[in-house]
Amino acid sequence: MKFLAIDTSGNRLTVVAANGETVVKRAACDCAQKYSVLLMDEIEAALSLAQMRIEACDFLACVVGPGSFTGIRIGISTVKGLCFACGIPALAVTSFDAAAYAETGRKRLILIDAGHGNYYACRYGAGTEAEAEPSFLSGEEAERICDRGYAPVRAEALDLAEGLYRAARANAAQAGSTDRLAALYLRKSSAEEKR
Repeated sequence: MKFLAIDTSGNRLTVVAANGETVVKRAACDCAQKYSVLLMDEIEAALSLAQMRIEACDFLACVVGPGSFTGIRIGISTVKGLCFACGIPALAVTSFDAAAYAETGRKRLILIDAGHGNYYACRYGAGTEAEAEPSFLSGEEAERICDRGYAPVRAEALDLAEGLYRAARANAAQAGSTDRLAALYLRKSSAEEKR
């Protein structure tokens, strides 16, 4: 299986290039304000290290959120453009999927920092299937869920490059039209909230 997967939804830029058994994972930290500058260079570097051309990919995967509104839009538009240019199917991966595949084995509430003491959250059992729809929670609401036996797992503390690789590989059969690359927003943007 050959694919390229990217995550621009948080503070970490993650690019994974898989060429059969050769898997290249690149992650650059604290670069959320530079995605539009760094992304294509990171994609080229990952593909080069994997000794693969983008046209050889079976599909391209992109994290569609939740997370940084701007980062998500940059990632989706980049992957859509590459898919259109090369005639390659697209796969949407949520931030929660990447985190769920990075850590399994216990009931957990995956938390993604949404600022101001709030979280994007999703409950998982011991595996990789969500037990409920993702939601936007206050810190207090997240604590109440954890009190019901869910271990709090902060996504940024996980190896999300490995999680993204596993999620893309496991869900490859779902790759298809770029229409599937729709942003997962669980709340309005700061600009919309201030209107």
